[in-house]
Amino acid sequence: MRALAIVLLLVGCTREGAASARPKIALVMKSLANDFFQTMEEGARRHHAAHAAEYELVANGIKDEQDVGRQMDLVEQMVARGVDAIVLAPADSKALVGVVRRARRAGVVVVNIDNKLDPELLRSRGIQVPFVGPDNRKGARAVGQFLASRLAQGAPVAIIEGLPTAFNSIERRTGFEEATLAAGLKVVARQAGNWEMAKANQVAAAILTEHPAIKAFLCANDSMALGVVAALKAAGRLDHVKVIGFDNIAAMRELLAAGHVLATADQHGDKLAAFGIQYALDILKNKTAPADQETPVDLVKAP
Repeated sequence: MRALAIVLLLVGCTREGAASARPKIALVMKSLANDFFQTMEEGARRHHAAHAAEYELVANGIKDEQDVGRQMDLVEQMVARGVDAIVLAPADSKALVGVVRRARRAGVVVVNIDNKLDPELLRSRGIQVPFVGPDNRKGARAVGQFLASRLAQGAPVAIIEGLPTAFNSIERRTGFEEATLAAGLKVVARQAGNWEMAKANQVAAAILTEHPAIKAFLCANDSMALGVVAALKAAGRLDHVKVIGFDNIAAMRELLAAGHVLATADQHGDKLAAFGIQYALDILKNKTAPADQETPVDLVKAP
């Protein structure tokens, strides 16, 4: 009987220890070469520093914005490590749905931030994943409207979108299109810059050659806007063509101050991961999945 009592005591202690253990939250981001996701990680680490007693944080991301396979591997690795929740900024809105489904089946809570997973595909796979992030379409429309107020009706403009398969890229392109259509601007080119500065630079240089009368570039993120600015500078057109972006990264703020960029949208990347982490903690605590949460996105203009 004494031996049995000791065993029961040990089991009780083990269960109590497991219950009191801090949950492990994994933050899986897109390209860490992008200033936006560096800012996101910094914000996550600040949140963890302020709540270190509440959870453990594991943060990682891919090097290449288009390396979807590597991001899928990261999610699998986090599940294998036994994390309690994954806060995911997916590189592709559709390709990550399968691995998210496997994570959910393994009992891992998943919170989607930044780029929304494809809602129809999620429904078809029978899974629910809350989205925490901005209304990209509304934010892009606001920046596009501000640009339109500085251009004459009928002015030729170009849209540089991100990855065509990414939900936030589609939403931002749509917001730009709505703003240009309402203002009577003429979109003479729509091309993908794949979120990358170098790719956007090449695309912008080609557009400048094909459409020398171009008056503005609407860029779906700031990294691509930086590439466009470089192309304009090389062509001697920096003071004659307006540029807008989306994200408000540090390098963009410098261009805004110099007057080389007209405006961008700030979706507060430093807070976005923290919002997602807090949502994950709430789900783990309350055992319920909250509804989607829209986070702020603000127009930032040149001074």
